[in-house]
Amino acid sequence: MNKEGVILIAEDDEGHFELIKRSLQRAGVCNEILRFADGQETLDFLFVKGDGPKREHDKEYILLLDIRMPKIDGMEVLEKVKNDPELKKIPVVMLTTTDDPRTIDRCHKLGCSVYIVKPVEYQDFAEAVRKVGLLLSVVEVPQIDGMPK
Repeated sequence: MNKEGVILIAEDDEGHFELIKRSLQRAGVCNEILRFADGQETLDFLFVKGDGPKREHDKEYILLLDIRMPKIDGMEVLEKVKNDPELKKIPVVMLTTTDDPRTIDRCHKLGCSVYIVKPVEYQDFAEAVRKVGLLLSVVEVPQIDGMPK
C-alpha cells in the first residue's frame, strides 16, 4: 500500500480498535489511520456528507470494516460502497466476529476483498491483524478520482 494511503477502520469497540491499530503498527504499517465508531460516520466520510471529516480527492483508502456496528451495520456500508461507481474501487476487508457461512458468502457477493473472523483469544486476534498488516504492506490500492455529485 502506498505510504500516503489512509486506512479507515470502522469499529465500534474501542478495545478492538486499539488492538487493531497497535497490531498494524507492529507489522510495520505506518499509514494514517482514521476510526469510525459506526456505519453512519463511515458513510458520511466516504460520501462527503455530514459534519465530520471528509474523504479527499485523489487519495488512496482501504477500509477495515466490522459488521456489527450501531446506526448502520457493516453489510449495508459494504453494499453502498460497492454500488458506487468510484468508491467500489476501495478494497474492503471485513474484520468481524461473525463466522456464519451465509454472512461470509453475502459479503463476498457484495464485493468485499477479504473476510477475516476476529479470533476470541487476544494473542490470536493480534496475530490475525498482524497478518492483515502484512497484506496491506504489499497491496496496491487504487486512487479515488471523482467526488460525489
